[in-house]
Parts: sequence; structure tokens; C-alpha cells
Amino acid sequence: MEYHFIDYYGNKVNLSFDDHPYSDEPKHVWVIARYQDKWLLTKHLYRGIEFPGGKVEVGESAKEAAIREVKEETGGNVSFLQYIGQYQVTGKEKVIVKNIYYAVIDILEKQAHYFETVGPILLDMIPLNIKRDKQFSFMMRDDVLSYSMRQINNQFKV
Repeated sequence: MEYHFIDYYGNKVNLSFDDHPYSDEPKHVWVIARYQDKWLLTKHLYRGIEFPGGKVEVGESAKEAAIREVKEETGGNVSFLQYIGQYQVTGKEKVIVKNIYYAVIDILEKQAHYFETVGPILLDMIPLNIKRDKQFSFMMRDDVLSYSMRQINNQFKV
């Protein structure tokens, strides 16, 4: 099943929960994470509250990038990581392909530095009005999140 919609900035988005439909080697990752029955997010210095994620570095797999990004941005140690889907954003200047993962965190360690974020944020639930809530990043306010949460709930009964 593939979904098509326009994101917060007016870019075309294709989303699929199939096995790597847009790229076998995506350059970005996004990790929807749980820690002790709460959602583990972070607050990006410029974008706002969001799930951890970022770029895949040279010589690193997307899975390794997902684990690293969670650690860097939240201090979370990933004990379980599952690919759930991939999306492609076609912007005015480039196309970005991002893997979506679901992760369970077993340890949340305090760190001296959280890179471009202020560290972990734990939420009991994702707000229903998130699309209008400006404290959340633009990445949290389009249909990638709602479809991904539905997929995670169907697979893992979260």
C-alpha cells in the first residue's frame, strides 16, 4: 500500500510500508521510539519537538544511523529496532528518501551533549491536535506520522 500527500511545506510525499520501495540505501532515518511505555522524542534546536532521526553517515547502514541518532539526540540505548517503512519527499531542489523505524529503548542515559537537540522528551501520548501545535517540528505535522503510528499499532499493539 502506498500513500501520497503534500507535506507541511507543499512537497510531494510518497509513503510505503513495503520493503525499501524508493531506495535500498536511503540517506536519512526517522525513529519512532518507546521508553517505559512512553514515546521518546527530542526537541530540535530549530524545528521543535520531534522523534529522533537524521542523516546516514558515510560507511554506515541506515539501521546503524538510526541507532546512533537515537543515542546522540536522546541518550537512548536501542534494545529493539524494526524497519516499518520508507518515504520519499520530492522538493523543489532535491528528493529525500527516509527509512522509518520503530525502536524500543531499554536505557536512557543522561549525556553532557545532545548534538543539535536539547535531549529527551517523554510523552504519554502524541497529541490529537499535533498538526496545529507549533511546538512540534514540521516532520510531526504531516501524514507520515499518522500512517506510521497506525502501522506500529497494528504490528506491535502499542
